[in-house]
Amino acid sequence: MELDHLAVAGATLQEAVSHVEEALGVPLRPGGQHAMFGTHNHLLGLADGLYLEAIAIDPQAEPQRRPCWFDLDRFAGAPRLSNWICRCADLPGLLAQLPAGAGEPVALQRGDLKWDMVVPQDGILPYDNLFPALIEWHSDHPAPRLQQQGCRLKHLTLSHPEADALQELLPIADARVSFTTGPIGYEAEFDTPHGRRLLR
Repeated sequence: MELDHLAVAGATLQEAVSHVEEALGVPLRPGGQHAMFGTHNHLLGLADGLYLEAIAIDPQAEPQRRPCWFDLDRFAGAPRLSNWICRCADLPGLLAQLPAGAGEPVALQRGDLKWDMVVPQDGILPYDNLFPALIEWHSDHPAPRLQQQGCRLKHLTLSHPEADALQELLPIADARVSFTTGPIGYEAEFDTPHGRRLLR
């Protein structure tokens, strides 16, 4: 399991995009639509093969499946860092090692990008959406295609009352990722052209 990308959700795509751009001081680029779930996104290339997406439900789309991924059906309030996504090379094998509730693989495609994403039946990931969304790519990874804006993820902190239990479940060894016991939420620290910035 490796860190793949981060997601910032908003009630609208523009709110999510503005939240990221104000926090990091760099522009995002248009991404595309996800027909399966009726969502759309903008993207930001990060150093080290990572990227960040701002995502929201597309009011013009008719989804093919509900509930929506990333628990977007229930999203309310201010835009915020809402999910972390981890990739693996053998999604069924990894799921067999994890407790029930992580979700089931859904085959997805956008243009020439193909991937499987694990989505729970109710759209809500375990540990109040602090559990990573799991992905397996079946095409080239999108990160190298994205324009770099001079941003690098330095640290991702996941806070949850049961942080220790969550950490024990996850086979990830990444010095950039840490778990802390506290109120539910995310905080990401970045190096940017404007210095060190935080995204929550």
